[in-house]
Amino acid sequence: MTFDWLKRYMPRGLYGRAALILILPVVTLQLVVSIVFIQRHFEGVTEQMSREIAREINAVLSPDWVDDPALAEALRLDFLPTNAADLPEDNIRRWYDFSGIVVIRTLARDVVGFQRAHLVDDRTVFVWTARDGQQLTKIEFNRERASASNPHQLLVNMVVFGALMTLIAYLYLRNQLRPITRLAEVSEAFGRGRRLPYSPAGAVEVRAAGHAFLDMRARLERQIEQRTMMLSGVSHDLRTPLTRLRLGVSMLSDEEREPLERDIDDMQRLIDAFLDFARGNAESAEAEPTPIPDFVRSIVEDSQRAGTPVTLAETEGQGTITLRRTAMRRALENLIGNAVRYGTQCEVSVALGEKSLRLRVEDDGPGIPPEQRDAALRPFVRLDPARNQDQGSGVGLGLAIAADIARVHGGVLRLSQSERLGGLRADIVIAR
Repeated sequence: MTFDWLKRYMPRGLYGRAALILILPVVTLQLVVSIVFIQRHFEGVTEQMSREIAREINAVLSPDWVDDPALAEALRLDFLPTNAADLPEDNIRRWYDFSGIVVIRTLARDVVGFQRAHLVDDRTVFVWTARDGQQLTKIEFNRERASASNPHQLLVNMVVFGALMTLIAYLYLRNQLRPITRLAEVSEAFGRGRRLPYSPAGAVEVRAAGHAFLDMRARLERQIEQRTMMLSGVSHDLRTPLTRLRLGVSMLSDEEREPLERDIDDMQRLIDAFLDFARGNAESAEAEPTPIPDFVRSIVEDSQRAGTPVTLAETEGQGTITLRRTAMRRALENLIGNAVRYGTQCEVSVALGEKSLRLRVEDDGPGIPPEQRDAALRPFVRLDPARNQDQGSGVGLGLAIAADIARVHGGVLRLSQSERLGGLRADIVIAR
């Protein structure tokens, strides 16, 4: 037996589920107490008391009744003048007087000649009787003699004190859950490239999870820093021999110098690509609120001034989202550069919704087969059958850098086929 159908109706948040776990037992307990105690106890007590007052009424109206003033005063029954016109058409009680149901039922069963009963309020009861063709009799007595007084007080006390204790328990529970939600916020922010201050708090287990997160974050930051320093050091060490090679090659004849200089230029571009990849998720700039689509429009305009055949096709939505501007600019420029390298036309579109931001770059090139799209996102991978190597001198890092920057922002880079231009479609999707 599974309860998958129940998951659709359960709260998704931690506070909602904790409140449900807290409130559900309290409500269930109150319902059980109400049914078992109130229904059985108060109904039994009310029936017993109503039966006693019915016996007294029968005794007073009996032909063998002895007119004893002391006994009449002890019974506390008042006989009022009445006529048939005063007789109600039906038994009368207030709609919320549940114990009155038992009182009327018991009197109707046990009082000889019972006609009607009128439960005026919590203090007075009227009963009309007529036996053996005698005159109609109206009897008045105190309601406290027929049912337990104020039976609703138990319900009121249960509801009030149950709600009060639930509120107090929820306040304590919220203080215990607050460190967990804080840890979730800091973890999500770190996944999107933002480093928020965090100090472990709460229960021992929550503190342990917080310290583990801080250790993990420190290790990741050290690893990124070490990778950047390693690649920067390698590139720095290679620049010196490359400079010496360039000086030595400049002394050769033109016929011998030109191919060697092209090789040196390729090596220089390879080193620069290494540095760009190393800076992909180690960008020093902090994330800041960025207006969309103005930010994307400025990137497209800068590319157009540089002679790149790119256009801003369409924009949807407008607002502000937190981005690392330099890193995101590098990602979009890489995607645009790849598009114009392997195609003749490039279009950029923006869609900003309530939950996500989508940046799309499309081209009319040969595209990438579906089975090779995952491999295209890995560093230093060139797909020669899909991309013509003669049209560019990249080293297979453009898409990898863009994917790395998308992950830094808590997003993803998705590759598919463009329906508009027929080539490759690259989407950077970032959750807001």
